[in-house]
Amino acid sequence: MKNFSGNVLFLDRSDINTDEIIPAKYLTEISKLALKPHLLEDLNIDGFDPVSDITGKRIIITRSNFGCGSSREHAPWALEVNRIHMVIAESFARIFRQNMFNCGMMAIELPAETIARIFDEFCGKETHVEMDFEKNVFSITGGDHRLEVSFSMSDFDRVLVESGGWVEYADSKY
Repeated sequence: MKNFSGNVLFLDRSDINTDEIIPAKYLTEISKLALKPHLLEDLNIDGFDPVSDITGKRIIITRSNFGCGSSREHAPWALEVNRIHMVIAESFARIFRQNMFNCGMMAIELPAETIARIFDEFCGKETHVEMDFEKNVFSITGGDHRLEVSFSMSDFDRVLVESGGWVEYADSKY
């Protein structure tokens, strides 16, 4: 199972699409590793620098409809190769969300009010998430703030995460 704890990259925008996660011009690459330097390079958010801002981050917290656009698996792969194994958002594009779980990664949906509170209390601070996968809870710490957040996921998505993804799950069952 992948590691779901680490430092947070805040992306304060809704509708971040798969072309912004990994530009289409890199879809001909034959390895996940080739995608690594291009993660979020076309994302336009004031003050965001993909070269410096992604380094050392393991979790993305963002707004709604993350991963909209095309259904390509390259978007979760680009996150995975950069060791970002969890995205927390108000909502996800359906296929992107499932591709995350199929890769053994987590796409955690939280109510808009909870996401707003997280941004209000933690954005702009060095922030860390510590996951308790068994209890469906993670804690966020930043500055002198700490918040514990519970989440839910389907039993099958849990199995995919525990297995390391769809391929690993299928290998163990078939």
